[in-house]
Amino acid sequence: MAARDPHRFVNELDETAIDGLIARLESRAQDSVFAGLLDKYVARLDLPPSARVLEIGCGTGAALRALAHRGDFAGKAIGVDQCRAFIEAAARFADAERVGDRLKFQLGDAHCLDFPSASFDVVIAHTLVSHVTAPLAVLGEMARVVRPGGMVAIFDGDYASLTYAFPDHSFGHKMDVALANSTFNNPRIMRDLPRLLPELGLKLAEAWGDAVVEIGTASYFRSFAETYVPYVKRAGLLPTQAVELWLKEQRQAMSNGTFFAACNYYTYLARRV
Repeated sequence: MAARDPHRFVNELDETAIDGLIARLESRAQDSVFAGLLDKYVARLDLPPSARVLEIGCGTGAALRALAHRGDFAGKAIGVDQCRAFIEAAARFADAERVGDRLKFQLGDAHCLDFPSASFDVVIAHTLVSHVTAPLAVLGEMARVVRPGGMVAIFDGDYASLTYAFPDHSFGHKMDVALANSTFNNPRIMRDLPRLLPELGLKLAEAWGDAVVEIGTASYFRSFAETYVPYVKRAGLLPTQAVELWLKEQRQAMSNGTFFAACNYYTYLARRV
């Protein structure tokens, strides 16, 4: 069976799998490192007082909830996602945090957005372009619906850099590759953005990278492994017994303080010309 990015094909998953992805998205949002990475670029978005913000591929709405809690944001935001269960969860979480009056969530396809051109001051893709079918089409839609002078923010991982320590280095590398290929449709897309953005009428304003690393203990990478290892097994990319042994080794390393995992993440802020 070929690898199928679970986020790209989320509407094919059963309820249990979708609930697992919802838990994963919320766990990641609560991770202090990831919360810091979001705050880092949101602080540079130069939002006007009544900003209209769109997040495509919003998932459970965690990024927009964080935005709504900021004291410097007084505008409105819309989150779009292809998965109805994600949208319903996003609305519940927003209401529970008492920001639902400023956030709206709706079904939509990032490849073909149902909004007029130049509708938003800021358009965000937070860990989305690594999953989509056609990144260039999605980026083109972001450029279309942001107003001239408005900001496009793209944050995602370079998942070809994803790595976990494993005593057998050869198999460890194979497992890193299998995790990236079974989880992300476009694991290297962030390397392409400097070339793609100008083609879409977007001028790069800022860009930077951050290494997410956990040594000794694990939080983000624990959730990552436990959520996505089943997709490696399902795709048959590696022998099931060997994959289970790898996961057992990771859990043992987490418990005895010898764990190591890392991945590079990049942020691009670009203005529509």
